Amino acid sequence: MKALMFGWEFPPHILGGLGTASYGLTKGMHANGGIDITFVIPKPWGDEERGFADIIGACNTPVAWRDVSWDYVESRIGKYMSPQTYFDLRDHIYADFNYMHLNDLGCIEFSGRYPDNILEEINNYSIVAGVIARTIPCDVIHSHDWLTYPAGIHAKKITGKPLVIHVHATDFDRSRGNVNPTVFAIEKDGMENADHIITVSNLTRRTVIEKYGINPDKVTTVHNAVIPLSDDILNLPRRTQGDKVVTFLGRITMQKGPEYFVEAAAKVLQKNPNVRFVMAGSGDMMEKMIKLAAKRDIADKFHFTGFLKGKEVYEMLRDSDVYIMPSVSEPFGISPLEAMEMGVPSIISKQSGCAEILNNVIKTDYWDIDAMADAIHSIISNPALHETLRRDGIEEIKGITWEKAGKKVIDIYNKVIK
Repeated sequence: MKALMFGWEFPPHILGGLGTASYGLTKGMHANGGIDITFVIPKPWGDEERGFADIIGACNTPVAWRDVSWDYVESRIGKYMSPQTYFDLRDHIYADFNYMHLNDLGCIEFSGRYPDNILEEINNYSIVAGVIARTIPCDVIHSHDWLTYPAGIHAKKITGKPLVIHVHATDFDRSRGNVNPTVFAIEKDGMENADHIITVSNLTRRTVIEKYGINPDKVTTVHNAVIPLSDDILNLPRRTQGDKVVTFLGRITMQKGPEYFVEAAAKVLQKNPNVRFVMAGSGDMMEKMIKLAAKRDIADKFHFTGFLKGKEVYEMLRDSDVYIMPSVSEPFGISPLEAMEMGVPSIISKQSGCAEILNNVIKTDYWDIDAMADAIHSIISNPALHETLRRDGIEEIKGITWEKAGKKVIDIYNKVIK
């Protein structure tokens, strides 16, 4: 079976959970055997892990003919993909796109991020998808999240192959209900054109059915998972003294409920001044949270690290006594699984998808800062509770694998392939 996947980010260059989930699922599917995956992203950086998927960069896909030599192509993009792939793609350009701003290889440039002109990049990505779909044979098309739905729809129209879309989040989650009509329209169009829809939680599945009017028979939940960590990460030296550390790790945006973390911190510090709180991440509410911590007179107990990536994330978790995810609306939330894997007791909001599958955590409503503060205080002041959550959490995570999730996705493929 051959799958053509469209994604937007891929480790190690990630800006959120989408890249982590795309990587884990792809690797898990490959581990099941019997499937070849081509994974398209706007802009590869050349240091992506290979072997379980062939990565094609939209920025390296020609949409206009250029008379270039093999050696020149290799010097320009050989770090990212085979020159042969470039020439194969060049043979399937389907229209004259010379009116666009193209580089010397006849390719559209992409930021590889989430720029201000994101809608333009989404449209350009769907143009490139037309070349790729004409070149790369596939049995099924799989689009990850709303940014890639137009590309998936275009590929489906060209190939006639079934389209599966993967809803990692909806705009109802990202905006706390203040939905962007343009984004909503793209999401709904993707859902209506899909042969099947995968959601990362039952919470998201209900949103798809109720808010977008999709037939329930067309929507299946496949919960996310976590990749087993290397011994090098698991054996990072642990901090053994000093204040207790409570960590929030994620985008500092209204979806993630950072203000509830700050308010709960203020209540904990009224009972126990020997606690430090870390807000690891970046986002449009960061300055507001710095001001809120100052307003609550706890700024000296608060640390804002900025965006962490790779090993930095696990070093932060290893130094943490408690991890907390107070998300207002979290389609899934992989970070608590990563924290539990590192042996960090976790508190999560009941409004998160991962709450559907995690048992060895403490769950509170995102708005209940009293319950959140009580949970933090209980964990840091009760060694027996801390040890129980640590030990049982590690064991629970061992059973939540991407191989199992990958098998469910392959089963969905088999149902939609005629």
